[in-house]
Amino acid sequence: MTSASRSRNATGSESKAGSSATVAERGLGARFRGWVQRNLPTRESFESNRWLKPLAHRILHSSLWRMTRRSIPRGVALGMFTGILIPMGQIPASAVLALPLRANVPAAALTTFFTNPFTTPFLLILYYKIGNWALHLSGTSATAAAKTAVADAGWLHWLAADVGLPTAVGMAICAVLGGILGYFVTALGWRLWIGHKWRKRSAERAARQIDAT
Repeated sequence: MTSASRSRNATGSESKAGSSATVAERGLGARFRGWVQRNLPTRESFESNRWLKPLAHRILHSSLWRMTRRSIPRGVALGMFTGILIPMGQIPASAVLALPLRANVPAAALTTFFTNPFTTPFLLILYYKIGNWALHLSGTSATAAAKTAVADAGWLHWLAADVGLPTAVGMAICAVLGGILGYFVTALGWRLWIGHKWRKRSAERAARQIDAT
């Protein structure tokens, strides 16, 4: 077998492996795009929202819907913040706050979906634990307070003071940390994605040059 044949065989094997990876990537990409299309608020939905009508012309500005390396991380950070801190009306709140922050509105709206009926119970537990730790409250004192509340029929006081306060503090902490983490993770992911696209293009260009020779 000549060196040229071995080179062609090696190139063919690499092409098959690359095509398999491409098929897998396309499958995941198609699922993600389908989920985005099902859940992404449209321009029409923002325009018809009675609460957003006074600001609709600004929210629908093309600069807030353009995907850039700065607007997407800002949108994810905003979505994390509003998704945690605002229990209702998260998408309209994200759209309004996107104006001064110059954040991507679709990215902010989609990110709020991480808080949903399935994740909310676990997130509330997380908020309480973080808030409890931040307020230097121990689990023993919380349990003792609960027993005292049962004995004294002071459930509302216990709920507001010993559960509500730590949960609220935990929500605020998680909203800030989630926004910061979302921004930097998305910025890093954007850079990796752009780098992957450039490497893929370079590999395809090199493969075409080899096939042409």
